[in-house]
Amino acid sequence: MNKNTIKPLLLAIVSAYAAQAMAVHAEDVKLEKVEVIGTTPLPGVGLPLEKVPANVQQVKQKDLTKQKNLTLGDYMNQNMVGVNVNETQNNPYQPDVNYHGFTASPLLGTPQGLSVYVDGVRVNEAFGDVVNWDLIPMNAINQMTLIPGSNPLFGLNTLGGAISVQTKSGRTNQGGAVEAYTGSWGRHVINAEYGALSEDGSKDFFISGNSFEEDGWRSFSASRVKQLFTKAGWQNEKTSLNLSLSLADNKMRGNGMQAASLIDGLGYKSNFTVPDQTKNKMAFLNLNLSHYFTDDIQLSGNVYYRHVRTATFNGDLNDDFDTATVDADASGNIDAGELAAANANCLAGTDSDENCSGAINRTKLTQKSYGFTSQLTFSQDMFGLKNQFISGLGYNRGKTDFSQNTEFGLLNGYRGIDGTGELNELDEQVKLSGTNRTWSIFATDTLSLNPYWHVTASARYNTTKIDNNDKILPSGSGSLSGTHSYNRLNPSLGINFTPTKLLTAYASYSESSRAPTTVELGCADENNPCKLPNAMAGDPPLKQVVSKTYEGGLRGMLTQEMGWSLGAYHTMNTDDIQFITSATALNNGSGFFSNIGKTRRQGIDASLFGKVDAFSWNLGYSYVQATYQSSFAIANEVNTSAEIDPVSGNSFIQVKKGDYLAGIPKHQFKLGLGYDVTSQWNVGSNIVAFSSQYSRGNENNKDTSSGAKVRGYNVVNLFTNYRFENGWNIFARVNNVFDREYYSLGMLGQNPIDPTTGAFTGNSVNDPFYSPGAPRAGWIGARYDFGAKKSAVSYDKD
Repeated sequence: MNKNTIKPLLLAIVSAYAAQAMAVHAEDVKLEKVEVIGTTPLPGVGLPLEKVPANVQQVKQKDLTKQKNLTLGDYMNQNMVGVNVNETQNNPYQPDVNYHGFTASPLLGTPQGLSVYVDGVRVNEAFGDVVNWDLIPMNAINQMTLIPGSNPLFGLNTLGGAISVQTKSGRTNQGGAVEAYTGSWGRHVINAEYGALSEDGSKDFFISGNSFEEDGWRSFSASRVKQLFTKAGWQNEKTSLNLSLSLADNKMRGNGMQAASLIDGLGYKSNFTVPDQTKNKMAFLNLNLSHYFTDDIQLSGNVYYRHVRTATFNGDLNDDFDTATVDADASGNIDAGELAAANANCLAGTDSDENCSGAINRTKLTQKSYGFTSQLTFSQDMFGLKNQFISGLGYNRGKTDFSQNTEFGLLNGYRGIDGTGELNELDEQVKLSGTNRTWSIFATDTLSLNPYWHVTASARYNTTKIDNNDKILPSGSGSLSGTHSYNRLNPSLGINFTPTKLLTAYASYSESSRAPTTVELGCADENNPCKLPNAMAGDPPLKQVVSKTYEGGLRGMLTQEMGWSLGAYHTMNTDDIQFITSATALNNGSGFFSNIGKTRRQGIDASLFGKVDAFSWNLGYSYVQATYQSSFAIANEVNTSAEIDPVSGNSFIQVKKGDYLAGIPKHQFKLGLGYDVTSQWNVGSNIVAFSSQYSRGNENNKDTSSGAKVRGYNVVNLFTNYRFENGWNIFARVNNVFDREYYSLGMLGQNPIDPTTGAFTGNSVNDPFYSPGAPRAGWIGARYDFGAKKSAVSYDKD
């Protein structure tokens, strides 16, 4: 489509909306409400959506309640445009959430490109910037906003977007509810909540609790999640205070990816090695303050303390097992006597690192973080023009203590690990203490030049210092100790055109950055590779990643009940960080982090939503093109296109400009349907479809094996709810109605497990690995809502 076509088309759209607006005015019909979007992480005044220069998506609590999703990642994957999930851990509470090709993941070492906030506090953890989705209780969420692009106001990690969560209170959610459901995989869930507002409207209280237990659909995948959230508030005409406490005690098992030959030989629900267990315990205290000096000047801020303890217990194959002791013959057969001798040496503690087939990797991580953010909002007119100016200051400090060790053992009949008590050498263990400190100042101004044109300019300056202290080797060669500093001013500029209240056009440019994490800084030397999070070495510093985003689009309402949006974006990352497989330790998962140059994400998002009588729908399509824009080499001998370096003799693949990133499908299609059978009975469906994606290990897109790409897939989910007049509801949900077998992620690898017997052979063969999607499952439950809402004075300025 050329410029000569675009210009008349845009003029036609504007003219059509102008004519429609005149008709609406003539009929004296008004839009019922103005949607307000928070422009900073802190709860505040916000801006009307028509003045926000971005394709923002927002979801309210009623939608989250209706669909019964376990996590935000699950809801976003099924409903929100531009989002896909890689089920790397194969646990519903541990998804890798991708938005526009950027990731928020609970896995250490995953480059994080999305920031996540809860009531103004950034919950990307201090160590690795990971996001623990199991620590965000769904029934405590009042609303969630997904902000695209490199918005500098949302601080570090906002390379491709930000997720801002606002929790419930007794003011927004009065009354109580108790619900319970059960069904497939031995899942038992109990949720409860209650909110109350005092008679004079000055005090409120809210509490919610969740209990989740299930056996899991794969063997050895039982999990439990316990969450508690409380909030107490006080408010008068000018001031409000809210103090919240969130607690969690979770034990999750996710068995990860499985080799293709084992899926075929041992079944779709089989595991590679077990267990893969993560325990998370959290205490999170947050105090929010808002005070109006005048009707046009507001001070808001928060002070928080967050304490998270994480312990992992993983049964794995021993990467250092010496296959030379059990050499296979030309037919690939292993000498049983040699394997038995290796097992005997392992049990005797003789050269355990070479003779033991298995390893139990244990990690312990304690993270203590605290900080504050304060901002002033000025809403006075400027030169007779509508204007909103916000300036703020923030400080965040995180203290981490991380340790890991490996116990050698033997792989047993169900591919668990029987430990021998023999640990890896002290110099291969890790005991690291780290401190991250970030100061930030920011400002944003939105000026309405007239009723139709609105300009927004923003900037944020971040200064970050990371101090690492190696508790095993405090100094010298190989020590993890070191100090790293990163500073940057990130700007943004946006413009909105609102010819009518039913149509908005917008365009923006923004920049953001992220500092390398302690994990990445501890594993950045190609001569000292590590298998994260199991080992780190003293390494050279990495550069911070900088992203620059251009965005533009249109959105509007065709009628009061029908809306649409169309947006395009282009984000370029400079000095992007990638985990590079090491040439000195091929195919054992070892490698190092490196700045690889530029990567690019660009694409379009389109949506159409509406309601006609008893029928409602939302339709979304997204095209995501995520590519490398710099060339670099990765050691790799499982990719069929691998070349041999004539000097070193190592195998490698050459990634070139234009090659696609792994794990990101180009095309996404989502359809949500709802139908009110009666005033009390509703049925709904989510239909999602994703195109194929490249597997990890095929970053050059040239592998020709069966595992080079993960095939596309589609999934249909159904849910229904029947509401009685006495406050009772019964509901049911069926996931994957047609029982599709699909994979959300693939990886090229090697497999030493016999696909017929499941026994360890010691003879590794090339074999793609996949993350299988959950099969068909159903649950049924009941909910009881009680407690009448009070009609009390509210002092909310929104």
